[in-house]
Amino acid sequence: MSDWLDAIKWDAQGLVPAIAQDAASGEILMVAWMNREALEETARTLRGVYWSRSRNRLWRKGEESGYVQNVSEIRLDCDSDVVLLKIEQLGGIACHTGRRSCFFQKLENDHWMTTAPVLKNPDEIYRK
Repeated sequence: MSDWLDAIKWDAQGLVPAIAQDAASGEILMVAWMNREALEETARTLRGVYWSRSRNRLWRKGEESGYVQNVSEIRLDCDSDVVLLKIEQLGGIACHTGRRSCFFQKLENDHWMTTAPVLKNPDEIYRK
């Protein structure tokens, strides 16, 4: 049953980088880490589940924000050390800053320029 998980080249911490890509547009929305449990749950539920290194626990995308990821495809790169998730980002916000994508900074003339607006104030998303 878990033979497909054994094909992955996990790092020394038992993690693999995972890219979340919008299935419709091809836009890269975020990069996170997965352990075996996160990837297995993602494959079983077709919802994005990651490993939070800062919290040292599974992170079910949207558990706090409500912005879950529906997964339509899971791919593995040629070296078997990066996972690609083709997803539908519910609510249109993938980044904890309240933006659609985590990749909203662009290098221009030796400066990082913000290229995407905040769609929702993070204080309204994460009520702690």
